[in-house]
Amino acid sequence: MKKLALILLAGVSLLAFAAGAADTLARIKSAQAINVAYSPDSLPFSFTDKAGPAGYSIDVCKRVIAQVGRAVGHPNLKVNWMPGQTSERLKMISSGKADLECGNTTQTLARLANVDFSALIFLEMGGMLSRADTKLDSVGDLGGRKIVVLKGTTTETALRQALQKKLVNADVVTVDNAAEGMAMLQAGGADAYAGDRLKLLGLVSQAKDPRQFAFVAADLSYEPYALALPRNDSAFRLEVNRALSQLYRSGEIVDIYAQWLGALGRPPDLITAMYILSAIPD
Repeated sequence: MKKLALILLAGVSLLAFAAGAADTLARIKSAQAINVAYSPDSLPFSFTDKAGPAGYSIDVCKRVIAQVGRAVGHPNLKVNWMPGQTSERLKMISSGKADLECGNTTQTLARLANVDFSALIFLEMGGMLSRADTKLDSVGDLGGRKIVVLKGTTTETALRQALQKKLVNADVVTVDNAAEGMAMLQAGGADAYAGDRLKLLGLVSQAKDPRQFAFVAADLSYEPYALALPRNDSAFRLEVNRALSQLYRSGEIVDIYAQWLGALGRPPDLITAMYILSAIPD
């Protein structure tokens, strides 16, 4: 009886696991459409222009979407683009509202409790932007200052940890979107704006007078970007990573990099190594 009970228990556990596993490919095939969460304000990675979503991550995602379409037998999938900030996009994935997430999203162990991630698509560092007339060179210079940061991001966590480590008493103000943070910095409502360095560079490039701003020398964090995916769906993750591997093996990723980040020169050695290591053979 005891042995039979164990067998039945194991069977129930397997059924429960199967019921909890996502079947994203089947859902996409049935709908002939894919729901994609993206960042509307993260130039040069993911943003909205007159023609719709654009940027480095969007171009990478379009290759992924094409591969998913081939895998489900519908090469011309309808794409439902769904804008949202980081926490909103991750919630879309975890709740099943979105099938794929495209932005400048950092893979972390904490986030892996709710979503899965693809192979890496970029490596970035967190930093800070200030007004050019504000002399800030390090975290130690932030004492008594007001620093604005996007709510719920890895940069917010890194900023608070850096201030605590250096015993710096500063006022951290969280905002919901990049435009709000830049407006506060420009108007003098904040002394610095913390975020991923290339995103900050994109915000400066859109400012009326980019010369008003300057980067603080100190780095805050290491940010490995990846595409967020539904948990427990190895079949879907395989197709996403298949597309990324093909993109890296073909060298087409270098063209995408050049289009959106070419002003910075060729991909640095660390990112080139990431492309090579993620180019998994068939």
